[in-house]
Amino acid sequence: MEKISLDITVGPDLAGLRLDAALAQVSGQSRSLVASWVKEGQVELLIQGRPQKVKASSKLPEGSRLLVEADGPRDLTQISADQVDGFSIVYQDADLVVVDKPTGVAAHPSMGWHGPTVVGALKHEGIEIATSGAAERQGIVHRLDVGTSGLMVVAKNEASYSALKAAFKERTVTKVYHTLVQGLPDPLKGTIDAPIGRHPGSEWKFAVNEDGKQAVTHYEVLEAFGSGSLVEVHLETGRTHQIRVHFSALRHPCAGDLTYGADPALASHLGLTRQWLHAHRLGFTHPTSGQQVTFESPYPADLSFALETLRQGNLPTR
Repeated sequence: MEKISLDITVGPDLAGLRLDAALAQVSGQSRSLVASWVKEGQVELLIQGRPQKVKASSKLPEGSRLLVEADGPRDLTQISADQVDGFSIVYQDADLVVVDKPTGVAAHPSMGWHGPTVVGALKHEGIEIATSGAAERQGIVHRLDVGTSGLMVVAKNEASYSALKAAFKERTVTKVYHTLVQGLPDPLKGTIDAPIGRHPGSEWKFAVNEDGKQAVTHYEVLEAFGSGSLVEVHLETGRTHQIRVHFSALRHPCAGDLTYGADPALASHLGLTRQWLHAHRLGFTHPTSGQQVTFESPYPADLSFALETLRQGNLPTR
């Protein structure tokens, strides 16, 4: 792995930018890699020659100095074949494959992620993908968070890749999620239309932000249990962490989602070690046949346990 050494004096073109944005611009590396440098203490910020506490979100004053001694990007083109427990093929033909992704699995290899991936799991299953996408993202037309389970479609050839990418961009794909949120949303059915951008205080989180990108979430409460509610969500857009951020902003975070404000006591009581969020239904026009196809995924065991615990009225005591 190559080493990257940088000594940057912040001029007018970089002044006022976030550290991760400025460093990504100068180094040509991704913001996620730059953020990992910061987290691992490989970046030093000097203001008037004095070292400063550094965060990826730190704003850079003109005349400050950045010193970097960091690891370069790892080679993501060498995809390992991952045997993944709970990973299943829901459907496949010559053009595409629909998978049921368990929690703890990323869509594809990326900087800072060394766990299993959908791309690697498909390789283990002997399923070949041939598209013009980057080597580490072959066939990936949409993603689920590592901690979110459920349905994904992966293109197997160039024609399907182009058609499915266009379908997601044009918002013609039906994406239905189920989530268990804390409390009872009011109204019981509604739309959350609030832009999402990077969290100003954390390089790993997102937030409702007026300078962010448009994000629209439609929801309806299916069951209410007092301390939590089972909610069906239809995504109109597909921003990173969209459901988690929107319900957190309503003060009804996804149960178990400690990153976005969930109650750790309730999460522990429900046996949750991740957010209760599942990509339950996926529908789209098949790129070759032109027929509308729809797939559904049952809740995995950890989510079913948490839901049944609430249905039985077993609430945590204070």
